[in-house]
Amino acid sequence: MLLFCPTCGNCLIAAEGAIRMKFQCNTCPFKYDVTKRITRKTYPKLKELDDVLGGAAAWENVDSTEERCPKCSHPRAYFMQIQTRSADEPMTTFYKCCNHQCAHNWRE
Repeated sequence: MLLFCPTCGNCLIAAEGAIRMKFQCNTCPFKYDVTKRITRKTYPKLKELDDVLGGAAAWENVDSTEERCPKCSHPRAYFMQIQTRSADEPMTTFYKCCNHQCAHNWRE
C-alpha cells in the first residue's frame, strides 16, 4: 500500500481518476492507479489496567456495616473508602455484600 511518494517523499492523496481511483502527489507529477481494493485493519494493543480497588486482597481486612445490598437485600455489607477524585471532593465509599453467594459490589 502506497502512502508516500517514492520520488519526493510527500504523503500521497487519494483522487478520483477518469476510470478508477488513484494516488497522486501534490508536489510532483507522480500518480499511481489503484488496480485492486486496498484495505488494512490494525488493532491497537490495549494496555493492562490495574484494579482501582486493589483486587481481592483489598477486601480482606475491611469492616462491615448495616448497609442493605441492592441486589439480594442482605442487611450487611463490607465497606472501604478511597479518595478517587481531587482532595476537595468527598471520599467514595465502596461496598461489597456480606452474603458470599451474592458478593455484589456498589459505591456511593
